[in-house]
Amino acid sequence: MAEDRELTVRALLESVRAEGRSALTAPEGKVIADAYGICVPGEELATDVDEAVACAARFGGPVVMKIVSPDILHKTDAGGVIVGVEGAADVRAAFCRIVKNARAYNPQARIEGVQVQELLPTGPSSQEVIVGAVTDPTFGKVVAFGLGGVLVEVLKDVTFRLAPVGADEAVSMLDSIRAAEVLRGVRGAQPVDRWAIAEQIRRVSQLVTDFPEIAEVDLNPVIATPEGAVAADIRVILADGPPKQRRTYSREEILKSMRRLMQPRSVAVIGASNEQGKIGNSVMRNLIDGGFSGEIHPVNPKADDILGRKAYKSVTDVPGEVDVAVFAIPAKFVASALEEVGRKGIPNAVLIPSGFAETGEQALQDEIVAIGERHGVRLLGPNIYGYYSTWQDLCATFCTPYDVKGGVALTSQSGGIGMAILGFARTTKTGVSAIVGLGNKSDLDEDDLLTWFGEDPNTKCIAMHLEDLKDGRAFVEAARATVPKKPVVVLKAGRTAAGAKAAGSHTGALAGDDAVYDDILRQAGVIRAPGLNEMLEYARALPVLPTPRGDNVVIITGAGGSGVLLSDAVTDNGLKLMEIPDDLDAAFKAFIPPFGAAGNPVDITGGEPPSTYEATIRLGMEDPRIHALVLGYWHTIVTPPMVFAELTAKVVAEFRERGVEKPVVASLAGDVEVEEACQYLYERGVVAYPYTTEKPVAVLGAKYRWARAAGLLGGGS
Repeated sequence: MAEDRELTVRALLESVRAEGRSALTAPEGKVIADAYGICVPGEELATDVDEAVACAARFGGPVVMKIVSPDILHKTDAGGVIVGVEGAADVRAAFCRIVKNARAYNPQARIEGVQVQELLPTGPSSQEVIVGAVTDPTFGKVVAFGLGGVLVEVLKDVTFRLAPVGADEAVSMLDSIRAAEVLRGVRGAQPVDRWAIAEQIRRVSQLVTDFPEIAEVDLNPVIATPEGAVAADIRVILADGPPKQRRTYSREEILKSMRRLMQPRSVAVIGASNEQGKIGNSVMRNLIDGGFSGEIHPVNPKADDILGRKAYKSVTDVPGEVDVAVFAIPAKFVASALEEVGRKGIPNAVLIPSGFAETGEQALQDEIVAIGERHGVRLLGPNIYGYYSTWQDLCATFCTPYDVKGGVALTSQSGGIGMAILGFARTTKTGVSAIVGLGNKSDLDEDDLLTWFGEDPNTKCIAMHLEDLKDGRAFVEAARATVPKKPVVVLKAGRTAAGAKAAGSHTGALAGDDAVYDDILRQAGVIRAPGLNEMLEYARALPVLPTPRGDNVVIITGAGGSGVLLSDAVTDNGLKLMEIPDDLDAAFKAFIPPFGAAGNPVDITGGEPPSTYEATIRLGMEDPRIHALVLGYWHTIVTPPMVFAELTAKVVAEFRERGVEKPVVASLAGDVEVEEACQYLYERGVVAYPYTTEKPVAVLGAKYRWARAAGLLGGGS
C-alpha cells in the first residue's frame, strides 16, 4: 500500500516538474490527499458551465467553487473562490464570474476549469484549523498546526514539530496552541474530533518526509467537527532544487576528534611570536602561563626560539603527534598552512583569524573547508577568540586567561559575547569546564560540542549563545541525548521572521525563524533563555539547585508585597503554587503572629525574629509534600541580612545531611548588606539574588523545565 501511494505521488510530481511548474493545482492536490489518506471533501473539475451545473447537482446541496490554474497560487486574492453556491442559475453565474476575475487578475494565466467542491459544515461545534508543513532552512521538514481560516495570519497561534511526527506527538500539538481550549468545546459547543485532526497532521508529516522535494504543504482551512476533520483546501509547492547536503560525522568520530581538541597532549601555535601585541604572542603566553602540562610547539619560519621554546619553520617539522594546531596568522596564509596541518595528520585546527565569510570572503572559507575535509581535519572557527579547557589548564586564546575550574561549559558564536561570558564567570566565581568560541562555524558547531559536553564528566551544565544552527536536526539529536543527563541552556539571538516574506503558503508565512526555533528547542528539552544575563544565570544556578521531586512550590516571605510579586513570578515561569492542606496550614500558623498569613504565600510579616524564619523554613524543608521553597526576605534590624543567610544555609545543610534535598531560592530586599548575604547563600547551595523577585523564580522555573524534559518530574513541559 505504501509503495503504491508513493508511486502515484512520484509520477504526479514528475509530471508537474516536466511542465516547469512548482505549484500543484487543486485537482493534483486531491490526488496526493487521496494517496496519503488526507481527508478532503468531494470535488470535481468542471471545464465549462454545463459541467459545473452537473457537478453541483451530484453533490445535492450548496457547493464551493474555485478557479483551477497552475498560474494562480492564491485563489482568493484573484477573486477565484465563491462559497455557498446553490442552484443551477447561481452555479452558472459563479462559474462565469470566477473565470472573469481570474483573467482580470492574470491575463496570461492558463485556466483549466473550476473546481466544484462539497460545502463543509459550519456552526458552533466546527472549528477552522490549519495543518501544514514547510522546509525550514535550519531544521528541514517541519509540520505545523494552529488556528486556521482568515485568522491564521492575524493570530499566528501556531505550533511546530520536526517531521515526521507520531500519533501521540501529533495530539500533543493540539494542546500547544494558546487557543487549545477552543478545540475542547467552549460556551456549549461540542469538542472536536482531536484524533481526526492529529491524523491529518501525521499524514502530512509523512508525506513531506517521503518526498523531500515538496517544499510546503498547506491544508487551510481544515474544518474540525465532533465527527471528523476535513481539509477544505490543499496547497502543495515544490522546492526549486535539492537541498545542499552537509558532511556528517558519526557520534564516535565526533567524540574521538573532540577528545583530542579538549584534552590535548600537544599543541602547535602557527604564527607564534616573540613580539608583544601580536595574537601569536598572546596565545603562546596564555598556554605557557596557564600551566598547560602538554607540549607547546611554536611555528614561525622566521624564528628559532619563541618564549624560550624551540620554534619550527613548518608544522610538518614538529616531532611526534600533535592534537591541535592553533592558527594565529592572516587569513590569506591559512589555506597553505592548513594543507601542512593535514599532511602532518593533526586532527584539529583552531582558526582564530578573521577575514573569511564574515567579510564576504566566502570562497576563501570554502577553500579551507575543502582542505579540512580532504585531510580529515576538524575546523573550529574561523573568526574566533579561541577556547578554554580549564580542567586541562588550557588557555588557547589571545584574550584574558581564566582558570576557575567548575561544571559549566559555555559557548558563543560571537567574540564579544564570549568575553561577556568570561567577565560574568569571573565576577560571580562561576567555575567552568570550558569556554569555546565558534565564530563562522565553518565545520565544528554546537552539535559537535554538545555531543562532547554531554559525555564530559567535568561538565554539569551547558550554555550556548548562537545566532543560527547549521544543522538543526543534528543539534536536536545531540540535545535529546544530553538533556536526560544534564541541562542545556540556549540563547538564540536574531528573533526575526525575515524568511517568511518569500513563502508561498500560509504555513510558510507563519514559519518565521524564531517561531520554529522556539517550539523545536522546547521539543528537544532545551531551556531557552530570553537574554544573555538569563543564560548566564541559568548556567550558574542549575548545577547548584537540587532536582525537584514534584510540582508543589511554597513561598515563605517576610514582606507581603514581595509575596505578591513572587507569586506572579511563579505563575509567569510555569510553576505551581501548592494548595496548602489544613494540617500544614495549622503548622505554619503556629509559628507566625496572628496578623500574619498562612496559606501560600506564607507571610510571617516583617518584624519577626530569626527564630520565626528558621522555624518556617525548617517546616518547609521537613514536609515531604513541599517540593521547592521560594524565600522572600526584607532587611530589618530585628533579623539582619547575614543572620537570615546563616540560619537559612544552616537549615538547608542540616536537611541535606539527612538526605532531604529540595531547591531553595531567595529574594533579598534591603540595603547593600543583602548583596553579601546573597553571595553567602549562593556559595552554600541556596540560589539568592538581591533587589529582584523575578530572577530567583526564573532560575527555579528553568530547573523545573529541565527536570520535566529529562523525565525526572511528572507533568507537562
